[in-house]
Parts: sequence; C-alpha cells; structure tokens
Amino acid sequence: MTKNLENYGDNFQQKSKYIRNKLPQYILDWGNKPKTYKTYPDAIKKIILPEPSFNKAIKFWSVIKNRHSTRKFSTEPLLMMELSLFLYGISGLNRIFPQYAFRTVPSAGGLYPIEIYPVINNVTSLEKGVYHYNIQEHSLELLKEGNFRSKVTEGCLDQNMTFTSAVNFIWTAVIERSKWKYLQRCYRYIYIDAGHIGQNFYLVAEALGLGACTIGAIYDDELNILLEIDGINETSIYVGVLGKKIKE
Repeated sequence: MTKNLENYGDNFQQKSKYIRNKLPQYILDWGNKPKTYKTYPDAIKKIILPEPSFNKAIKFWSVIKNRHSTRKFSTEPLLMMELSLFLYGISGLNRIFPQYAFRTVPSAGGLYPIEIYPVINNVTSLEKGVYHYNIQEHSLELLKEGNFRSKVTEGCLDQNMTFTSAVNFIWTAVIERSKWKYLQRCYRYIYIDAGHIGQNFYLVAEALGLGACTIGAIYDDELNILLEIDGINETSIYVGVLGKKIKE
C-alpha cells in the first residue's frame, strides 16, 4: 500500500461509529427541516410521464435470478412508458398520505436524500437533454437541451457504455436532508440509500427486458458542473446506464 495516501476512508469509518453510552445528544429542529422534494420551477419544459402500466405476467423470481449488468446496447430507442415504469420502480411514490409519502425504496429516517437526473440520449417523444425527475408529480423537468453523451462519458472515466445507452441516470445526494437528523453519520446512510435505488435499478430493468449497469467510478465535480450543483450541499454520487439489449 502506498504510504502517502490519506486514509480518509478508514478515518471516516471510525469517526462515524455509534458507541454505546456515547450517542450524539441533540434535538431535531423541525422548523428547519430540509424540503423533502426538489423541483425546478424555471425548467425549460415539464413532461408529465404516463401513468405506469404494470405487466402482471412478470415473474419475480425470474427477475431476481436473471439480474445482471449490461454494458452494450442496441440503437433502438426506449419507449416513454418504459421510462415511466423505470422511474417509478426506482424511486416512485407508492403509498401516499396527507402529510407524507413512502417510495418504492427504503430510506434511513424516511428522509430520501437522493435526487435523480436522467440524461436522455434516445427515448421516443423526448428530446435529448438533461432532465430532473420530479418525484412528487411523476414528471420530468427539462433543464438543458442538447446531446450530452460525451460530457457524461467523460465524467464516468470515459466508459463507452454511457455513450451508447438510451438514458444515463445521474444520482445526487442532498446532504442536508440526512444531516439534519444524522449529523456526520449521514454519509453512511446516504450511500446505503443509493444502494437501495441501485438494486431496484437492476431489478426493474430485468423486469422490463432492458439492459442496465451502475457506475461508481465518476469524476464527481465534472458531473456536478454538468448539473450545475455545488458539490457540497448537493453532489453527484452514482450513475446508472439504461438501454435496449442487443438482440442475439
């Protein structure tokens, strides 16, 4: 092991431990609880996604057994309904109450710090560009128009699968949503939350017969610049690629 590398991972793991009889003592400030949902009121355009239509013939255990990573995609476009089902499956609202809503994935403290930015490359009826998934309304907010394949690919250490996929999903974390309750330990929960979404990402893709792969090797700040976020209060943490499988 190289001796001059800072052991920041080891340090974080030790410093964020919970120790019996030494738990942090604090009171939650409900008046300053960060907003649960992020929206873009000034988006170029808002696209309401079609209501998900579920195929009851899909077999759960086949999905579990056959889940795998796909890194090569066909040039066939993704359908709008497939994208709608996909977004719902990885983080949609599934149980809605007057003051709160649960989602298709768990989250520590029900705080849901993860935001989803689909970068559209090849979807029917959708122009290419950078979008934000408005979870509360099940809609897409168009933030930037244009072809951003190369930018995302560069931000993912030049991995070609991001260039050929139909959609690249950039997941970010709004840190204060979790830090409000969990202080410095929030980072542990944020990454666990991202993992929950990542597993749904694979399972929904398999259920729909689509190819998917997740990417942890990213140039954080390059993706942050693309999304125009500061990398501190909100930062890129994970990427997923999605597309039609190449027919054998």
